[in-house]
Amino acid sequence: MAATSSKAESTLQKTSLDVYTESDKQQHKSTSDTVILREVDRESSQDLDSDEDTTPGLDEFSGLSPYERKRLKNISENANFFASLQLSESAARLREMIKRRQPPASKRERDRERERERGRDTGRGRSRLHTGSLMKKPKKRENETGCRRSMRLLKVDPSGVSLPATPTQPTIIEDENPMLPPGPLEMTPENQDADSELFKRFLQTWAEVSKTSGKNTEKDLPNIKSYKANLNGMVINEDTVRKVTKGSVFSVALHPSEIRTLVAAGAKSGQVGLWDLTHQSKEDGVYVFQPHSQPVSCLYFSPANPAHILSLSYDGTLRCGDFSRAIFEEVYRDERSSFSSFDFLGEDASTLIVGHWNGNISLVDRRTPGTSYEKLINSSLRKIRTVHVHPVHRQYFITAGLRDTHIYDTRHLNPRGSQPLISLTEHTKSIASAYFSPLTGNKVVTTCADCKLRIFDSSCISSEIPLLTTIRHNTITGRWLTRFQAVWDPKQEDCIIVGSMAHPRRVEIFHETGKQVHSFFGGECLVSVCSINAMHPTRYILAGGNSSGKVHVFMS
Repeated sequence: MAATSSKAESTLQKTSLDVYTESDKQQHKSTSDTVILREVDRESSQDLDSDEDTTPGLDEFSGLSPYERKRLKNISENANFFASLQLSESAARLREMIKRRQPPASKRERDRERERERGRDTGRGRSRLHTGSLMKKPKKRENETGCRRSMRLLKVDPSGVSLPATPTQPTIIEDENPMLPPGPLEMTPENQDADSELFKRFLQTWAEVSKTSGKNTEKDLPNIKSYKANLNGMVINEDTVRKVTKGSVFSVALHPSEIRTLVAAGAKSGQVGLWDLTHQSKEDGVYVFQPHSQPVSCLYFSPANPAHILSLSYDGTLRCGDFSRAIFEEVYRDERSSFSSFDFLGEDASTLIVGHWNGNISLVDRRTPGTSYEKLINSSLRKIRTVHVHPVHRQYFITAGLRDTHIYDTRHLNPRGSQPLISLTEHTKSIASAYFSPLTGNKVVTTCADCKLRIFDSSCISSEIPLLTTIRHNTITGRWLTRFQAVWDPKQEDCIIVGSMAHPRRVEIFHETGKQVHSFFGGECLVSVCSINAMHPTRYILAGGNSSGKVHVFMS
């Protein structure tokens, strides 16, 4: 009996599981369902509460217990329910739709699929497919959806339509420093009213001071002890510090007047600022002009007429400010070149020598009409930073180049190319300046980027000039500060003046032997680096300019 029951149970389970097979086995599923339904009808005719054994002669399922017959009935009902859902047909339709959407497989993919099917049938495909020889990285399908991209970056409208290309308009690049028009310019202050009585009085003061200022008479040099005593008496206060120009100060000059203290400063912005320190308390005393469009690198009062101030700029112009006529007259103009420095060849200031950044040298005569040069010389230097004329033998002048300092003779200049009389080759880095001593010209001081100030003996200009002294001094000012230029004190030609990077801020004076003579400290009045300095030719007055346009004045 137990064997019969187990056999019937296994037969019914097999029949019920056939419901979940594929659509190609539907016929077998129908036959099994018929057997199950016949059995269910047979057991429904029997009494479920009867415990009697079935009589012999019935079929093999007649000996099942009521519990087993109930369980088989539930299995049959569940099978009928799942069959009514038609899951097999839905799965078949879904597979068909996926196959239709897939692109036609390539030959390589068909061969790979055939190999995979053959491996499934033989049972050996698993080991072959998992080896690295047959597995390859699948290629990206062309119709596959990629990552989202910004429509704004792709220049596509949100609706998917490409935006029309915007027409490109030519950009007009404006010159930051346009050239000023040629010819004379009116002396009109930018910070004051040109018609004010204050400005008229200012021009009148400069003209009167220039008339009364006589030529400097040569005096014996004071000894170093009295010179130090006079330097110790020079002080600075809030009234002697003033912002004179906009931007870095590139040049400073002191008027040689013995009566009033007048300071001029040339700025990176092309401005020239004039400051009268003897003004009354209600007046500012500062007047700013714009005679140039680029940095003013050189500024001198005329030795023949102190009412004239000459200024040279990178913009290729050299102008003369005449306070008696209130104009800036154009002396020399070359728009194709950039000027770096100039000096007076003659004591009457009628002839000038001009250095160019490209290494050329121009000789200019102010007495001839026009604003051109008399002679243009191609020097042996690739770049000229400063030019300075010998104070006694004015046919000689010295130039500071990239790494060489040359001394030339104006009587032997050749426009096609001139060789120097003497070359100073002791410098290892770029040179900022080179100047003769102011009274005799027997010494030359140079400022180099190798943190050294060098003093040469130029008392005898021959084939070579010996090096006398080397002074260690920090000359690395960086990008934002004007480079240092060591200059001679016109009253004491054995002493030089130079700015300092040391803290607290100061201006230092050295003797030609290398010893430090004095340091100017200003406390709270001097908190920046004064890169450019100038000393009054006869009085103990020192003016220093920094990189923000301020001028600091030490005076006794």
